[in-house]
Amino acid sequence: MDEVLAETGRVQQRNRLLPARLVVYFVLAMCLFSGQSYEEVARLLTAGLQGARCWRASWVVPSSAVIWKAGSRLGVAPLRELFARVCRPVATSATQGAFYRDWRLTAIDGTTFDLPDTKANVDAFGRPPRSGRGEQDVGCPQLRMVGLVECGTHAVFDAAIGALRAGEQTPARTVLVSLRPGMLLLADRGFYGVDLWRKAAATGADLLWRVRKDLVLPVVEQLSDGALQTDHAPRPSPSSAPPNRNESNAHQSTKFPILNLASPFRLG
Repeated sequence: MDEVLAETGRVQQRNRLLPARLVVYFVLAMCLFSGQSYEEVARLLTAGLQGARCWRASWVVPSSAVIWKAGSRLGVAPLRELFARVCRPVATSATQGAFYRDWRLTAIDGTTFDLPDTKANVDAFGRPPRSGRGEQDVGCPQLRMVGLVECGTHAVFDAAIGALRAGEQTPARTVLVSLRPGMLLLADRGFYGVDLWRKAAATGADLLWRVRKDLVLPVVEQLSDGALQTDHAPRPSPSSAPPNRNESNAHQSTKFPILNLASPFRLG
């Protein structure tokens, strides 16, 4: 923690009610107590330390305004660097659901988060395009996050955020660099695209992705266990095709029969 604060130039220059190290812990605590107010999170964070006599009893929980200013001083750089240093896959061979055959199971997925309804956030991230009733540009502005997750532990070991309007594939390109050989990456149909597939495959990880049922994947070769080898120039077609199709570069006909390659989706 101290190394990160020093390297990012965020060590406080004078004693404060909220030193930089405490603000970092406060941000992490907000993830644990997401339903609580700023003041309550600060109280919960320091109460245990006071009980263990590791925190001075005279410390007063600051107001939301003071906490907000401390967060603004800290900025995002220390948290980004801390995440890059410590967030890694953590499963061991004994972790249930974390491995399939020789692979460490990982998945890529996206989600959205509501933001304060300000003009700056709307301009930077955008609003949901429509409501269920067809209304345009309603609700709070949202950011989009795409993360790499270790199955079995649900540990997020890389993440990227972007504008809601950009879709999932744009931030996905950023996180793929954290893939390694020996991983099997699961992805749903929204991530499939030729460029993204090739970028993921170039990391040395194996891939098992769903594709849309209206994609026509030309058959290059039919293998002995019924798997179909294809190229990556799919064309949309109105013709029907079997639902829930999987596209994989992990298939080895004698070692991993294609019928078994749907199992990681259930494990993940």
